[in-house]
Amino acid sequence: MKKIVFTLITAGLLLSCNNDDDSNLDTDLIGKWQLIEVLSDPGDGSGTFSSVESDKTITFRNGGIIVSNGSLCDMGITSDRPTFGTYSSSESTFNSTDCNNSEYDFEFEKNGNILIIKYPCIEPCQAKYKRI
Repeated sequence: MKKIVFTLITAGLLLSCNNDDDSNLDTDLIGKWQLIEVLSDPGDGSGTFSSVESDKTITFRNGGIIVSNGSLCDMGITSDRPTFGTYSSSESTFNSTDCNNSEYDFEFEKNGNILIIKYPCIEPCQAKYKRI
């Protein structure tokens, strides 16, 4: 009887452990996001987000896969070439072999139904997406 109780307790502890790697993805991130605004700062810190009309989307999938119907590598608004990459929800970054520097980690931040991707520019440049 002691062996059964010990086995059940051990199994319960093992199953309740939290593993913080990307196999436990942020389920709020998984899904499709539509480009709605871009920010390009002119160099004096006065830049603001501007609305765009675009069909560009990005989709975060289980398993750390990110796909887009446009370039993941820049904040362009066109949706004429599919690109793929990988992401880390714990690091809030993604990269793509489609980019010139496939090792570069693009940063993103999610706040509710808004996702902002930061691109490597001298002045701030970002793209804002909304969950669809």
